[in-house]
Amino acid sequence: MADKEPVAERPEATVEEEDASAAAAGEEEDTGAQVAPIVRLEEVAVTTGEEDEDVLLDMKAKLYRFDKEGNQWKERGTGAVKLLKHKENGKVRLVMRQAKTLKICANHLVVSTTKMQEHAGSDKSCVWHAADFADGELKEEMFAIRFGSVENCKKFKDLVEEISESLTKKEDKESEDGSSTAGLLEKLTVSETKSDESAKEETTESGKETETKVAAKPLE
Repeated sequence: MADKEPVAERPEATVEEEDASAAAAGEEEDTGAQVAPIVRLEEVAVTTGEEDEDVLLDMKAKLYRFDKEGNQWKERGTGAVKLLKHKENGKVRLVMRQAKTLKICANHLVVSTTKMQEHAGSDKSCVWHAADFADGELKEEMFAIRFGSVENCKKFKDLVEEISESLTKKEDKESEDGSSTAGLLEKLTVSETKSDESAKEETTESGKETETKVAAKPLE
């Protein structure tokens, strides 16, 4: 019997080579399956209430509120303070939101009585009083705000004072115009009264003359 030819043994594939081949086969194979997301998020339009206002100032700062009961300053929040001017009525309000939560920590109008004062011992801070609406109800508050630089504090303070002064001048002018109008109305009323009195006197005199003529006329 002839000897069988020796059969060459194939070297066994290493684990690394098998894994690589399987991965390549998996990449090439397309099952066509589509995986839908578990939760579908809808786009929601977010409104801030500032859409009808122009930004006059936007700066980073830290706000404090004076606690009357504790007789001390308490931190209100750190974020961006804005001065916003309404496009239609021209009113300016101060709004400040906390940086991360966007919670409102100050929200009030800048009026003619809004006066900024430098905070004692700090040229980067200023103090003022306001009727604030940040908590959903109108409350008289005393605020202090601190900026990162003297320049930013001065810019904020000067702009608020400029707005306040312009409102004061406007109110004074309206008051003068109102006084002038009231004076004119008073003069017109006096003139009308005198005219009415004169007309009554003329009517009375005319009536007297008529009576005299009738009395003087002889009876037929």
